[in-house]
Amino acid sequence: MDTLLAETDIEEALSAAYAHAVAACAGYVVATKNFDRDGVDLTIEAGDTFRPKIDVQLKATINLEPTGDNFRYPCRQRNYDLLRIETQTPRILVVLKLPQNRSDWLTLTPENLILRNCAYWVSLVGLPPTDNETSTTINIPIRNSFDVESLKELMQKSRTGSLS
Repeated sequence: MDTLLAETDIEEALSAAYAHAVAACAGYVVATKNFDRDGVDLTIEAGDTFRPKIDVQLKATINLEPTGDNFRYPCRQRNYDLLRIETQTPRILVVLKLPQNRSDWLTLTPENLILRNCAYWVSLVGLPPTDNETSTTINIPIRNSFDVESLKELMQKSRTGSLS
């Protein structure tokens, strides 16, 4: 086998490609962080007078199953703590739900480039601290699909400095 990337590296690359594609279709600029020191993988920036931004932590998983109106996701404790604090630029977690079968993740034909399935976003600002050491399970609303329309809405909210 000649692959250099571990499965988690591939998942990370696909989540970044998804976020870049959504931002590009919305007409926004994406800046990738060289080092994840602050729980931020990339920043999405819009134009106009205020130049709103959103910081994004990206994840991908094959284990994102719905429970009622939410997905339950075990967020690593470091990410949970960094995403729940208030910052000047609003932060969100974006989780790409991948199919169980790796061969279904990406399909390329002359007519289509299909990346399955969908990504979902959540803001953790204001959630309480926990005594957990490894992870905290969070709810990601199923209605929070990360698509062009939702990104535009998030960017509009970012103009106020808050996503609530």
